[in-house]
Amino acid sequence: MEFRHLGRSGLMVSEISYGNWITHGSQVEEDAAKQCVQAALDEGITTFDTADVYAGTKAEEVLGRALAGVRRESLEIFTKVYWPTGPGPNDRGLSRKHITESLHGSLRRLQTDYVDLYQAHRFDVETPLEETLKTFDDLVRQGKVLYVGVSEWNADQIGRALKIADEMGFDRLVSNQPQYSMLWRVIETEIVPLSEKEGVSQVVFSPIAQGVLTGKYRPGQPPPAGSRATDPAGGNFISRLLNDDVLARVQQLEPIAADLGLSMAQLAVAWVLQNPNVASAIVGASRPEQVRDNVKASGVKLDSEVLEKIDDILSPIVERDPSKTVSPERRP
Repeated sequence: MEFRHLGRSGLMVSEISYGNWITHGSQVEEDAAKQCVQAALDEGITTFDTADVYAGTKAEEVLGRALAGVRRESLEIFTKVYWPTGPGPNDRGLSRKHITESLHGSLRRLQTDYVDLYQAHRFDVETPLEETLKTFDDLVRQGKVLYVGVSEWNADQIGRALKIADEMGFDRLVSNQPQYSMLWRVIETEIVPLSEKEGVSQVVFSPIAQGVLTGKYRPGQPPPAGSRATDPAGGNFISRLLNDDVLARVQQLEPIAADLGLSMAQLAVAWVLQNPNVASAIVGASRPEQVRDNVKASGVKLDSEVLEKIDDILSPIVERDPSKTVSPERRP
């Protein structure tokens, strides 16, 4: 496993991290989830990403139990705040009240005294940005949070946050967690250039496009039994990709992967890691062997010819519009 700096900070993270969005506490039984976490540890992954909202807070609990007994200093544990975790009007958003209460809940569920990275899971239009950033800064000063980041913020929102932090002396953002894959490149036009200039890394999710880039979904055929596309929760996220044009083009990547001695998933993960602004690619799994397969993408270098071939195949179906990075117009 290779490691990269998170933003301009001194923190090193494994360039492949393990995330439990959708799976832990919902799709995957706890024994299987623990086996996946153990496989990640065995393969050298030290960075684990979750969120308070995943599986209605259950995902954090499962991860906390799975990591119990592991030397805390050997791990980087990331979580997030924004989406509703209760029925009340203050059980959501990025107010001082919700951030503080949500972090305390996350720490209990994760069985830890601090998190390495605390991330604003979307931009909250109903809370002054200064309030959110001051609360994050206070939590850093209290030692409950070591670094702060955001997830799915657009370039303007990230830029405003950095400006305020500099003016007020707050702890600066070191990361953004966007969706990023061969098929979804909306961060490349605005977010990546800003982030490179300001010392902010990307910690990307869905590098294999919820499984579409593994090649297991075939044009003209129903999704395989037990795949994410057949799950009521996971299926909503990939339905837009399950059309024959996308799937047929993805199939054309198979000879490229084979020539490189890579699986399709390894090629997809390696592709996002070619971007130097990406500190880590988050992979999820329902089986330990998926983890073991994905980690083989660490350290893989793809030459310009390979990257050009991939672009030639996928270019007509790649989403690049930066306006696709959006947060809710009001709190959910």
